Amino acid sequence: MPKKKELLHTDSDMEITLPGKLEDNPDTPVTSDGHQTDLKSDRSPPNSENRENESGENGLEAPENSAASPEPPTESGEKDSPTSKDPPSKEEKPKRKRTVKPIQAVMSIDAERKVETDEDKAKNDLLDLYESMKVGRILSDTVQGVELTNNDAVAVLYHGSYKILIPFAEFMPPPSDYRNRPPRDVHHYLINKRLGGEVDYIVKGIDSNAYVAVASRTEAMRAKRKKYYFGTDRNGYNILYQGVVAEARVTATARNGLFADIFGLEVFINARELSYQRLSDTGLYFQPGQRILVKILTLDRSDKENIKVTASVRQATESPYEKAIRRLNVGDRYVGTVSMVDTNGVFVSLDGGIDCLCPYPLRGRPPRGSRVTVRILGIDQETNRIWGSITHFSIPR
Repeated sequence: MPKKKELLHTDSDMEITLPGKLEDNPDTPVTSDGHQTDLKSDRSPPNSENRENESGENGLEAPENSAASPEPPTESGEKDSPTSKDPPSKEEKPKRKRTVKPIQAVMSIDAERKVETDEDKAKNDLLDLYESMKVGRILSDTVQGVELTNNDAVAVLYHGSYKILIPFAEFMPPPSDYRNRPPRDVHHYLINKRLGGEVDYIVKGIDSNAYVAVASRTEAMRAKRKKYYFGTDRNGYNILYQGVVAEARVTATARNGLFADIFGLEVFINARELSYQRLSDTGLYFQPGQRILVKILTLDRSDKENIKVTASVRQATESPYEKAIRRLNVGDRYVGTVSMVDTNGVFVSLDGGIDCLCPYPLRGRPPRGSRVTVRILGIDQETNRIWGSITHFSIPR
């Protein structure tokens, strides 16, 4: 039998239990051979190894069926084998959770951040479109392209990251004469001539998921005409009237003139009213999207649906002839550039923005852009006309 645990008595009457010895405990169960066992199953359940060790040390033999302790069942109700584990099938694989990247905060210098992020710009662009659709706010952007659909042509603009589509029916009034050409081709040509021009529009519909919006330019032009041609200032006078100088935007150019948007009304201005000089091709001096000053020569608003306006770019500025004529002397020679050649002769642009009309030289007609030397033969101060003769010219390479 194992020895009983010995107690050592010290001076302070403390009991010290020596390891490796058992105490006589009446509650401890005794085996058939009289040995005591120390089972602690009420405190913590031992595993299989501890059970084997305890049975070996205490002389107890474990039953064959109790070699391994039963494991708790899985979620499916089946017990997993302790010796072999099958790899989980694809169906039983847990789905990977998508992690959302946290938005990184931006440190600002001042109390309120002034620099916009890409998210701020996209949000503000969307708010602009919604405001235009809800309250009729007029937005302005540049015509960036033209697309052909099955039925008609469509103008393409961009407001930030959003694509703005304006069908031709909402872009401009249709022409009075199609000249026996398909309307779809004519509409495509008219929008193509206005590429690069700045136009106004009002949003009619938004698809925020596709970043696309549909707008109307004609509605924005009607709203502007109502405000500026029929509106009044604080004193009750019309905002626009005959003789006023106003700012306009070039929408399209042609060889003999240009189209300008004057507060919601597209007006054609002849090449003679564009400059004090002779312009052979307007497109060389003006481009769509350019802002110019015009003087309204005539204005007829008797018909609200058909306002008639004539304007001039040349008369919006001071004539350069008065200053230039004082610097020129009859009989002297000056250097200039050939600006235009027609049946009347050769027009030479001199310093100061004035033209001198010269006959064809005997050596041949100089091309446009050539540098020539002109001898002044006469000056008419009443009509602001200067004429002379070309004495020398060089052809540009």
